[in-house]
Amino acid sequence: MPEFIGEHILTLIIFIPLFGALALLAVPGERHEFIRRASFAVTLVPLVLSVFIFMNFDRGASGFVSGEGLQFVEKYSWIEQFSMNYFVGIDGLSVSMVMLCALICPVCILASWNIDKGVKGYFFLFLLLETGMMGVFCALDFFLFFIFWEVMLLPMYFLIGIWGGPRKEYAAIKFFLYTLVGSVMMLLVIIYFYLTLHTFDMTELVASGSSLNYRMLCWWALFIAFAIKIPLFPFHTWLPDAHVEAPTAVSVVLAAILLKMGTYGILRINYTMLPDITLQMATAMAVFGMINIIYGALCAMAQRDLKKLVAYSSISHMGYVMLGMASFTAEGLNGAVFQMFNHGIITAMLFLIVGVIYDRAHHREIDSFGGLASAMPNYAAVTFLAFFAALGLPGLNSFISEVLVLIGAFQKYRLITAVSATGVIITAAYCLWTLQRIFLGKLDEKYSMLSDMNTRETLSLLPLALLVVILGVYPHPVLNLMQSALGFINGIILKGGI
Repeated sequence: MPEFIGEHILTLIIFIPLFGALALLAVPGERHEFIRRASFAVTLVPLVLSVFIFMNFDRGASGFVSGEGLQFVEKYSWIEQFSMNYFVGIDGLSVSMVMLCALICPVCILASWNIDKGVKGYFFLFLLLETGMMGVFCALDFFLFFIFWEVMLLPMYFLIGIWGGPRKEYAAIKFFLYTLVGSVMMLLVIIYFYLTLHTFDMTELVASGSSLNYRMLCWWALFIAFAIKIPLFPFHTWLPDAHVEAPTAVSVVLAAILLKMGTYGILRINYTMLPDITLQMATAMAVFGMINIIYGALCAMAQRDLKKLVAYSSISHMGYVMLGMASFTAEGLNGAVFQMFNHGIITAMLFLIVGVIYDRAHHREIDSFGGLASAMPNYAAVTFLAFFAALGLPGLNSFISEVLVLIGAFQKYRLITAVSATGVIITAAYCLWTLQRIFLGKLDEKYSMLSDMNTRETLSLLPLALLVVILGVYPHPVLNLMQSALGFINGIILKGGI
């Protein structure tokens, strides 16, 4: 690989989608097919670069202070008089999220192929969204982190509000307001950190955070900002509306990537900059995780709309991430971050599956289907695989991460973990009940002529299905990426600071 690419690989991953989006503005709006193909090609570049990162990532590096353990670092003075820098880099926590984002975006472009309204605007916003997401996972300057966080907000608002369903305006405004409240709270903390410590450098803030006053107030402001994005109960009500109204690809990227930004932010900022408060709030976080697991699963069981069922299942599965994070054990933390990666893959499959049937039947009512396995056998096979992965079937990827979470959490919170484990039973119940109602029984004649998955739909689902199986049998490639960095973060927590 040329030296320039190797030295600036994160900048290329972040900004190539932006340059691609700007280039689309010069393309005539009626050239729909060219816009789709060009957008897909642009998203393949970060995917290829992420493979290079995976092959060259130092698995043994750990640490975060003074740049220790950070890789592919780029740091340039940006606004010197206010100590703002263009500072990007990755460690074992962020590398898996960068890879997940790079994988999901081309899949979403394939899933957007049938968008025929405002094609240029749609793909422009989607590529801009990828830049925001990649920037969040790579930024090591707190002000730069906030800018990418906000860059991500606007495209999602318009993607839901313009290309969504009948209640798209309501869902988009609700999403925007919830996220904006969190953003304002985060910005106030960033300003306070700067005025007190005179830096936006995250590595310096990690070393100095324990000297701050009002740490408890700062911790809760940041936690709520990130909890809205996860979303944790009771900040979750925007999610089902956003998912139901959003186009398929937007639902995919929302569940697979954007929700992970909440837990990533807590690990990157709350855990490392305010470790003493994080340790005090451990039980509260575990309780939040337990509530999410049980409440999300029960709500999913009550749904008749397949897309809303998948949305509530996301709330439930993100609860496992919070529970593992609150354990402060090697098993729990590794399981939590691995669950973030696994849930991104599984929920992407589930929303793509919902899109496939909606494109054919033009509704998502679970009870009105039945016997579809005989009319759409390939679709049924992929759907069964995705739902079995969601319920944590041994041999599929989420089994490993959920078991690690429960093992780690049980060492600290036996009652909370025991209650949370019942979520596995509820999840199995609603998954199997849904599969029974959609695919088994007598086929309704009005669905007998439905066509099975086409080549584009198969190509979008196939890489995700392969990862579900491969990581279920051999999870080492992903777990090995994060182990050293998470051990360092856990050490900061248990010691109460650097």
